Amino acid sequence: MEQVFAPWRIEWIRRDKENPDIEDCVFCELPEQDTDRENLLVARSDHAFVMLNNYPYNPGHVMVIPYAHTGDYSELTDDQLLDHARLKQRTFDALEAALKPDGFNAGLNLGDGAGGSIDDHLHTHVVPRWQGDTNFMPVISDTTVIVEALEETYALVHEAFAEQDGAIVSDENSAVVFE
Repeated sequence: MEQVFAPWRIEWIRRDKENPDIEDCVFCELPEQDTDRENLLVARSDHAFVMLNNYPYNPGHVMVIPYAHTGDYSELTDDQLLDHARLKQRTFDALEAALKPDGFNAGLNLGDGAGGSIDDHLHTHVVPRWQGDTNFMPVISDTTVIVEALEETYALVHEAFAEQDGAIVSDENSAVVFE
């Protein structure tokens, strides 16, 4: 696959492909670090968190991820399921406020054959969509165009989560917390 990037994204292109700070599961270890903004975590609840996708299909592409390390949806408890669903609802609200999309795609990649890159830790993708956002690049030339830097998207989405009822904001570098 060829990729077209804006020039300010060169730092991302030249980064190490593997994170040397991660020993096992990226979705288990990143929320334990004290670097939410750097790790792109924008919101947290008791049983789940929201993280921008490093390889976004569109600006605002996030994942809602339970803290529980499992690839089996049926292993989530009722509390974990409800909290995950409520955080997805807050995510739709935040993305709507921040980015004004025309719609969303949302879903899970479950199992090896589903096409996800991480199949042993559940995560729900939420992708904002706009009328006509599928252009000729991915369809004809198998090329992805990244139209907004993750740092800019993070700031917009973080602010939208922070404005919701029940949001606890300690600072701009920490994820917004919902209890």
